[in-house]
Amino acid sequence: MAKKRKSAAPAPAAQDKPATLKDLLSSDVLEKLKAQANEAQAEQERRQEEERAKAIAARKAEQKRLDNDFEYLLNNSSMDWKKHKK
Repeated sequence: MAKKRKSAAPAPAAQDKPATLKDLLSSDVLEKLKAQANEAQAEQERRQEEERAKAIAARKAEQKRLDNDFEYLLNNSSMDWKKHKK
């Protein structure tokens, strides 16, 4: 004969779950923490944008310097002068 299996224990109730930090903090403290996190993220995005702008400005300045450098232009120009002949 087959043995009858005992049914599994019922799932623990919501009140049996361990308390989380979110549950323990008051709502005003939680809002302050969220606001502080948003400010930190905005500051980080602003710094990244400033770094991008500095990199673009540096590239433009380097290109402008190279455009005024005769040796660079001579070495990097095509030697096909026939296309400029009229």
